[in-house]
Amino acid sequence: MIRYELRFWRDGLLVAGVDEAGRGPLAGPVVAGAVILKPGTPPFLRVDSKKLTPKEREEVLEEIKERSIAIGTGVVDSEVIDRINVLQATKLAMRRALEDLKTHFDVVISDYVKVEGYNCLPIVKGDERSLSCACASVVAKVLRDRIMEKFHEVYPQWGFASHKGYPTRSHREALRSHGITEIHRRSFRL
Repeated sequence: MIRYELRFWRDGLLVAGVDEAGRGPLAGPVVAGAVILKPGTPPFLRVDSKKLTPKEREEVLEEIKERSIAIGTGVVDSEVIDRINVLQATKLAMRRALEDLKTHFDVVISDYVKVEGYNCLPIVKGDERSLSCACASVVAKVLRDRIMEKFHEVYPQWGFASHKGYPTRSHREALRSHGITEIHRRSFRL
């Protein structure tokens, strides 16, 4: 899981992993996480963040904080997603997360999406094949879940705390019963 990082660390380069959460939901933001791990960090995360429970992700996040040089986040709301499309919003969130690192890095490893303006190595299933990218995935997922839990407090009848805006049966039923909220993506088929 550190095969890609090792190539760069051996040359004295700092690697920033970046990934997103929230491309597929009908509501809420796209959130990106970026992580620069300390060079030589051994693999401590062996599965994709989506395969961890929320409690496990929170625990792993604490370990990521201990093992990283910097952590950054970027958020793009549903209004911007509707205006520029979800792929461009994803790239924008990733750029924001990388800028939020406020630390020099030499190369970016991303989960499939090429981030323009950076020396970026996009990897298919990067969150499963790169430790830096997997850590960024955890950061993004934890932050997005927290955001959606706050939206649940504002819009409790939509059930955002349980489905986080994804197109589940209960979310679609809430849409039929209550209509859309300000955080729903109008450009998506609701």
